[in-house]
Order: sequence, then structure tokens, then C-alpha cells
Amino acid sequence: MTKIIIADDHAIIRDGLKQIISFVPNMSVVGEAENGQELLQLIRTLDVDVLVLDMSMPGKSGLALIQQIKALKPDLPILILSMYQESQYAVQAIRAGAAGYITKNTASGQLIEGIRKVADGGSFISPAIAEKIVKQMHKPEMDLPHTKLTAREFQTFKMLVEGHSVNDIANILSLSNKTISTHKANILQKMGMTNTASLVYYALKHGLVDEGFEKPGQ
Repeated sequence: MTKIIIADDHAIIRDGLKQIISFVPNMSVVGEAENGQELLQLIRTLDVDVLVLDMSMPGKSGLALIQQIKALKPDLPILILSMYQESQYAVQAIRAGAAGYITKNTASGQLIEGIRKVADGGSFISPAIAEKIVKQMHKPEMDLPHTKLTAREFQTFKMLVEGHSVNDIANILSLSNKTISTHKANILQKMGMTNTASLVYYALKHGLVDEGFEKPGQ
């Protein structure tokens, strides 16, 4: 029996995942967490084979959690389940110690395939994400400024160009205004820019915003 922990701050996502897994023989969800603190406590107390982890729960970022979890249980396979379809997130997650990365729009069959693969000691990346990674490896775009951002900085960058204020982002991510302001300053410095308008232009130019995006103020 493959014993699984699910960590996601949205109850509806956890319920959906449990429902999918409940139909699979030899798989069982033995615990669930809605934040990093709960998750670390579960990992310390439960015998578990796979962790399905949301990349962007409030507070401690997914990458920091991955590293802390691997310090506690180096052999625990972590399958990231993320809303982010940019390959940069997948690359950083794998580098931090995750065994796999799939997006939340992935078909349920791929989720189960991913769990099986990492439980057996392998790795798994959503085919669409894997294709993006391969394409980018053959392009000079890997040297673009946004690839230097950390996962949390890139998340903040995306929210800034989508029109969110520093205060909005702080509330959404359950972080302080000071922390988000620091992220913004680091983003501007790393990307060699001076204001949010420049970030918006950059994001549009390089296709880093979702389809249907409207510039802030429109």
C-alpha cells in the first residue's frame, strides 16, 4: 500500500485529490495539511511513502518546505502539484529536492502515474512542462533576467504584472508588506528595471502572463 500525504491550503483541492486516489487500488491518503507547520508535524509522526505538495501555500514557500522536508526525511519522494505552468518553477523544485512536478490542470491519470513513478524511486514531470524545459534548453532565453529569480520572487513578479499591489500580494501570500517590498526590490535589481511598468512590458514581450491578461489600469 502506497501511503500518501496531501498538502494544499485549499480544502476543495485536497478533497478532490482524495477522491481520485480513493479509486486506485493499493493507494491511501493517510494525512493532509493546509500549511507548512501542519505538514512538518505530520511528516515527523506518520509513516508515509509519497508527499503530494502544493508549491504555493501561504507562509513558507514551496522550495523552503522541500528543503526542510528533505532534511527531516531525505528518502521521502515529493511530487509537486502546482498551479504554475512555467518551466522555471519545475526546474527549481527539482533542484530543491522534489522527485516530480505536475500542474493542477493535469489529468487525473497523470497524477496517479506521477505518484506511482516517484514512489518507485523515479521522477515524473508533466509532459507539457517537460516539453517547455527541453525547448528552453535549446534557446538563449535561459539567460533572460527572469530566470535568475527565486520561485517566490517569480511568484511576486507575476502578481505585480497582473496588477496586484504590494499590500494585495502580502495578504494573499500571508506575508508582511516589508517582505513583499523586499522581493519587489530584488526583482527590479535582478532584472535591471526601475518600475512595475517595465516589468509589465517585459512580461508581455516574453509571454509570461496568462492569455486574456489586461494591463493594470485597463
